[in-house]
Amino acid sequence: MTQPTVLITGISGFIAKHCAIEMLNHGYRVRGTVRSSAKADEVRATLAKYADTSQLELVNADLLADAGWAEACAGGAGVLHLASPFPVSDPKDPQELIRPAVDGSLRVLKAAIAAKVPRFVQTSSVVAVLGGHPRDRSSAFTEADWTVDGPDIGAYMRSKTLAERAARDYLTETGANIHYASVNPGFVLGPLLDNDIGSSGEVIRMFLRGKYPGCPKLSFPVVDVRDIALMHRLALETEQPSGGRYLGVSGSAWFIDMMRPIKQKLGPAARKVPSFELPNFMIRLVAQVDPAARGIVADLGHEVNIDNSLTRAALGISFRGVEESAPAMAESLVALGLV
Repeated sequence: MTQPTVLITGISGFIAKHCAIEMLNHGYRVRGTVRSSAKADEVRATLAKYADTSQLELVNADLLADAGWAEACAGGAGVLHLASPFPVSDPKDPQELIRPAVDGSLRVLKAAIAAKVPRFVQTSSVVAVLGGHPRDRSSAFTEADWTVDGPDIGAYMRSKTLAERAARDYLTETGANIHYASVNPGFVLGPLLDNDIGSSGEVIRMFLRGKYPGCPKLSFPVVDVRDIALMHRLALETEQPSGGRYLGVSGSAWFIDMMRPIKQKLGPAARKVPSFELPNFMIRLVAQVDPAARGIVADLGHEVNIDNSLTRAALGISFRGVEESAPAMAESLVALGLV
């Protein structure tokens, strides 16, 4: 029996490589898109450590060009669309993020529809859920919530929101015959596979290197990358109706909640990791000269509360807690010699 082929866009990314391993290890052929042959060699070498790559095919395609997408989608049983820029800080020109995110998502979706691919899973984000709401909101965020545009919405948050909206609106307007779902991860922790550490890995590395003496009082919805990879497979295979929106969150955690299990698990390797929270007024002072700190001032002390019980029930999934996912990322950084 021929194994079904799943296209994974942007397969060189942190989450995408974990998705490739999940799919390869569950009986799928994987076709992944990269933007260069050099990147393809790196991806293949990494994935070969965790899965049988005889069922892996890598092809060139770019979100900003039509070339290659028809061939990439041809004969596919499903698409996991993960390709999208994810910066540490917002660019000066928001279109650097918004254009490839929105245009790229529609380009891949249209190619999948034209190729009669039956299933499409888009990787969105919880930033498409949380933004623009009142700071004093007491009710939990759910799968039904959407980011509301406003002056405090950054380019990355806007790009993920608009990209998911664009895909959903296109399917509503056209009535295209394709089963669609989105996976909306929180702050993604868990083991890194190679030197391409991504934005979340960079944050944990900064703390391992002792860049900050203490933790800012910031709350994040967190999740393990292995659970997000599983969610993509389950969303692709689900018998739930088309249009599902699945929030990938194990719970909310303050930065200090991430640092404590890292210090406990890594011991001497985590000696520079802070063990206390900085007062908010100190972060505000630092923000006068540090752009990264300036970007978090508005969220200091604000706890994010998410209820994704619908996602858990629909996909039949439980999540690893931050006490497992945070040390796993820190350990992998140390093991890879990246600290």
